[in-house]
Amino acid sequence: MKLIIQIPCYNEEATIAHTLSLLPRQVEGFDQVEYLVVDDGSSDRTLEAARAAGAHHLVKMPHHAGLASAFRTGLDACLRLGADVIVNTDADNQYDAADIPRLVRPILLGSAEMVVGDRGVATLKSFSPLKRRLQTLGSRVMSQVAGLDIPDATSGFRAMTRDVALRTTVLSDYSYTLETLIQAGNNHTRVAFVPVRTNPPLRPSRLMRGLLDYIQNSTITIIRAYAMYRPLRVFITIGTFILLLGVGLGLRFLYFFLLGEGGGKIQSLILAAILSIVGFQTLMIGLVADLIAFNRKMIEEILLRMRKVELTLKDEEETR
Repeated sequence: MKLIIQIPCYNEEATIAHTLSLLPRQVEGFDQVEYLVVDDGSSDRTLEAARAAGAHHLVKMPHHAGLASAFRTGLDACLRLGADVIVNTDADNQYDAADIPRLVRPILLGSAEMVVGDRGVATLKSFSPLKRRLQTLGSRVMSQVAGLDIPDATSGFRAMTRDVALRTTVLSDYSYTLETLIQAGNNHTRVAFVPVRTNPPLRPSRLMRGLLDYIQNSTITIIRAYAMYRPLRVFITIGTFILLLGVGLGLRFLYFFLLGEGGGKIQSLILAAILSIVGFQTLMIGLVADLIAFNRKMIEEILLRMRKVELTLKDEEETR
């Protein structure tokens, strides 16, 4: 069994060596433990520092593409390197590396396919009171959207099996944490959350420029991912609301018309007709979107099989 710990990096020359030095050399249940550093187009000497610190594998991205892209690139590299389990952690040493054995234990026991580290965001001292409340609220929203009991939706400290990594497709440019949980819930992946410790922050977060930026990007990511995996539910909800509003206005006009006062309510009748048409069209769009989502599932299955074939052929070439 091979465990690869991947670390997406961007301008982490000052911290990457310290982070790598704390990673475990051996983890119970694995014959090999290796480190992979993904350099997301850094402008400093992150790659050189990682090489000097003993990283087993280095991946250099041609330009800065963002955390989500670096995470996705790391997964692909880990799969090509034959990882049976992949652990993702941050380059700024936010998560306690000593908790990695605890993180992979549910996978080794066969009780989970993906494990996410729970930082206890409701009481995390490094977060401001407002950020703690927003993180807690966000996790509750994610629980409803993904259909999972999620205590810490934005934790990047996570482990996954090879099969889950093969099925994971990250489309967001912002972050992978929310989208992959929604995807896991949609794929009925067995997800576990385990308490983990964190270290004092070495620098301010680069992903979250401010609370407004965090709320805006997270909301867009959640809506986009939910609409992708649950399009019928989204469009039926919107369409039904608009249709009921139109019917309500139509009934209002009918009420006044029966009282002989319909002459001054023609605008209500026009608006009711417009809303009813828009609501019905939205419902039809929902049906089309659901068919598209079904086709997307077939494409994902084809992509999964292609990935497996590519990795099998690669393994066969290496054994020759």
